[in-house]
Amino acid sequence: MMSEDRRSKHPVELASLEPGVRVKQLANYGTMVEIDINVPPRRYYRSGLEMVRMANVYHAEGSLENAYILYMKFMTLFLEKIRKHPDYPTVPAQMKAVNQAMLKEVISKAEKLKQKLLDHYTTEHAHYVENEAKRKKSEEERRRQERDDAKLAERLQADENKSHSHSNKPHLTHVDEWAVSPSAPPVDGVLYPDDFASSPPRAPLIPPSRPHHEESGITSVLPPLSASQSVRTVVVPSVLLSRFLTLAASNTKQNIETCGVLAGRLERDQLKITHVVVPKQSGTPDSCVTNNEEEIFYYQDQHSLITLGWIHTHPTQTAFLSSVDLHTQCSYQLMMPEAIAIVCAPKYDETGFFALTPDYGMNFIANCRQTGFHPHPKDPPLFYEVKHIILDDKAPVEMVDLRTTIVTMR
Repeated sequence: MMSEDRRSKHPVELASLEPGVRVKQLANYGTMVEIDINVPPRRYYRSGLEMVRMANVYHAEGSLENAYILYMKFMTLFLEKIRKHPDYPTVPAQMKAVNQAMLKEVISKAEKLKQKLLDHYTTEHAHYVENEAKRKKSEEERRRQERDDAKLAERLQADENKSHSHSNKPHLTHVDEWAVSPSAPPVDGVLYPDDFASSPPRAPLIPPSRPHHEESGITSVLPPLSASQSVRTVVVPSVLLSRFLTLAASNTKQNIETCGVLAGRLERDQLKITHVVVPKQSGTPDSCVTNNEEEIFYYQDQHSLITLGWIHTHPTQTAFLSSVDLHTQCSYQLMMPEAIAIVCAPKYDETGFFALTPDYGMNFIANCRQTGFHPHPKDPPLFYEVKHIILDDKAPVEMVDLRTTIVTMR
């Protein structure tokens, strides 16, 4: 997620920064990664694969800043932070080996991307310096012209006062009173303020300062991180809801929860849900536990899918996030800030699209060490109804029911 300071800056302001400073800022965003000891390290390793997958898509689409930040997050997570997880020794050696191979690739990509960004920022900064010099020169010229105009006005005023020093009528004493009006005939060849009492507004004799057109700096070809937009839009196929409820129908009749993983792809800075993966699971009226998670990971890897959140039913209750749901959502949102939780409550004909509040809920739940159902404060709210989703009536979705599918993993 991009910091508020960076999002609020105009491209010209960013171009004014030294190229090295701008790259350093991006690197700093990439180091803003923390681990939650309640999230199994294996899940971080799986999310790391998705992180690199997203970064590669950003790179291919030309969103170089986003790609660089994600590469930095990946490196920070697996070169430094993950080793501090108390369960790090339990990570399978094969998983660590795959991660190490990917780290080598990411480090190489990040170095090349860093140089590319430096070159781009250097070009932007050179344009900024050039345009700033032109702007200052133009400003100096404008001020010089204003000084010349003021001196001319003073001389004309002095000559006017001198030539009419013996007149019985008062002479002009202020430059802004001195104007020409075709509707006011001169008296003895001289125009006086009284002659304009009923005339329309007058144009000043001294023309206004020349319009000042600032040279706009070069606009970055690098699209900004979205965000609120601090988060990217998640496209949800409308048909997803009815099709998931159909899969869950038998459990719903028995008052048993059903859950599934929302998976999809990143396309043009939008996260599009394309699959719902329903894993093997066991449920109760108010909980659901997934089994054989490796099958989910394997399927997603085979189809290059990233995790965008989860969906589950409340067969006997309304649509909300329970204390257990909050902790589940936290694990998804730590990996993907845009991750959503869809809660379907067929008994009450309700559907909720939720997420933990980023300014409070995420920190509170990440630091909560209680397990099972337990009370949480309700003020301020820990979760909210998300606004970064679009329900698409035309978008397709594939329902993958691993409960009835035999998955053969290599």
